[in-house]
Amino acid sequence: MVVVIAPEKDVKGELSILNTLFEAGLEYYHLRKPDKKYEEHANYLNQINPKYHHRIVVHLFHGLLKEYDLKGIHFQEQKRIKVVTNNRIESFNELQRSDKTISSSFHESEDVANCVLDFNYHFLSPVFSSLSKQGYKGRGFDVNHINKTIIGVGGATSENIEAFKTLGYKGVGLLGGIWNSSTPIESFKKVKKYFE
Repeated sequence: MVVVIAPEKDVKGELSILNTLFEAGLEYYHLRKPDKKYEEHANYLNQINPKYHHRIVVHLFHGLLKEYDLKGIHFQEQKRIKVVTNNRIESFNELQRSDKTISSSFHESEDVANCVLDFNYHFLSPVFSSLSKQGYKGRGFDVNHINKTIIGVGGATSENIEAFKTLGYKGVGLLGGIWNSSTPIESFKKVKKYFE
């Protein structure tokens, strides 16, 4: 499973690259733009070919699912913790019964293992030192003992994919490995081929 995560700040040619990634077989695109408002998210989605909307997962503004045929929603760590601590598990379970994917971010492997919420997949980071965030040092989490779909995030490139598989990941999340690459489409294709 290969997930491409949006760059926080817009990148030159980003939407053109994104549409080409979809054409190349990208199935999971995580739209995470923390500085953009609801309308800016909608405008971003409007610039993507609608036939690819069902491959997009939103991190913010989950209400966009009502306006667009999106793949699903992602709970950032703090949002997930609020669901549990505010005892909103039943409303989460209701959401889970829909045909949308639900995922979340984790920063400790044991938090993934002990999570009571049933996510379709889990991001765990940083596996290796981040290519897009300065000082975000990799921790090399081994998840072979956890029977959940875990996507390794942090430092993923087409050159180190085998290391993610060895550590027990069912896929990778690409951010800097795509948006910092001089050949983003080729980088994606290499990673995708490895996980097919």
